[in-house]
Amino acid sequence: MTAPDAGRGIWDGEETRTFTGLPRDSFRILHVSTGNVCRSPITERLTRHALADRLGDPLWGGLVVESAGTWGHEGAPMEANAETVLAEFGADASGFMGRELLDEHVIMADLVLTATRDHRQQVISMGHSAGLRTFTLKEFTRLVKAIDPATLPPLEEGGVVIRARALVRAAAALRGWLLAPTAEADEVFDPYGAPLPFFRSIGDEINEALDPVVTALTGVPARA
Repeated sequence: MTAPDAGRGIWDGEETRTFTGLPRDSFRILHVSTGNVCRSPITERLTRHALADRLGDPLWGGLVVESAGTWGHEGAPMEANAETVLAEFGADASGFMGRELLDEHVIMADLVLTATRDHRQQVISMGHSAGLRTFTLKEFTRLVKAIDPATLPPLEEGGVVIRARALVRAAAALRGWLLAPTAEADEVFDPYGAPLPFFRSIGDEINEALDPVVTALTGVPARA
């Protein structure tokens, strides 16, 4: 039994529809945590901020970034400390409202990134063939780092949506070959109720994990 090629993206340039049969003109990223008031809002808004920085396009070439919580506080604002952390990164926290994770969110998502392994298991247990497109954030980061970006379709040939789909398939192919060094290595711990310094440390952790993901998605590194 041999490992797949070193992170080689699998790309069919003729693909026009998602696994659910929806048109392939968008790519939906869903961030999942528990209450959808701390970790997943920070991750959602930092992802949006990074995409805008890299692509300079308010629509990010068809990428849609959302979040929800397995015990989501429907309609609730994000925690004040989470807003503060986002502001310190220059990201926009305005207009956020918490959501409870529903079947329709999983069905529509092309990539689900969770805060913890428990969240990942909860998403997968909902069904909808979610297993191959659901990762913890840190797990996905680890896998993405092993993928040769030269094997992914360039933006000028297929756009960011096609590139993103190839990235998810390549990451799924590597899962099981690149294991986490410890169980905690794939976890982002919950800062709910914690003081601002702990929220800042979680924000730094999330931002560090997102950087290689957004670089791989867009083919554009962060500005120095």
